[in-house]
Amino acid sequence: MKVFINPGHAPGGNPDPGACNVYTGLRECDVAAEVGRLTAHYLNAVGIETEILQSDSLYEVCRKANASEADLFISIHCNSAANSAANGTETWYCHGSKNGANLAKYINGQILWIFDTADRGIKEARPGVNGLYVLTNTNMPAVLVELAFISNSEDLVLLTERQEDFARAIARGVTDYMGGM
Repeated sequence: MKVFINPGHAPGGNPDPGACNVYTGLRECDVAAEVGRLTAHYLNAVGIETEILQSDSLYEVCRKANASEADLFISIHCNSAANSAANGTETWYCHGSKNGANLAKYINGQILWIFDTADRGIKEARPGVNGLYVLTNTNMPAVLVELAFISNSEDLVLLTERQEDFARAIARGVTDYMGGM
């Protein structure tokens, strides 16, 4: 089993750090990079091979993921909203992918099991409608995990202080998925 991990946005934040907390300056690219690194660590510890790529080029991410012969693709992000009350976790998969939907269910479930955060659900990306590029342009079951809202003060604490727990939850979601196949 091999998992391709894509921490969202540009490494080091240049040119695109993703969402940023306006009060603390916490950047999505930094949270995603650390959670991605830790997720790889936990997956490697149980014998699952990983490859990680953080890039501002979604085309490059998809090209390398498809060339990697990975069995699964996981993109890691933080959500943000103008309404600072918006909070919680959601996980996206590509329309028509039963395996992607199952992977999303397992990962989302593990995050919710660990954290007391709102369940924003499993969401389906539809090409041409809301088709998140990395989900609709990869050849393997793929998910995009929105860990929590970087714009929400309570979620911000989780994103700042519990990155390792997010990584463990994602890794457990992968092993749960493998056990359910």
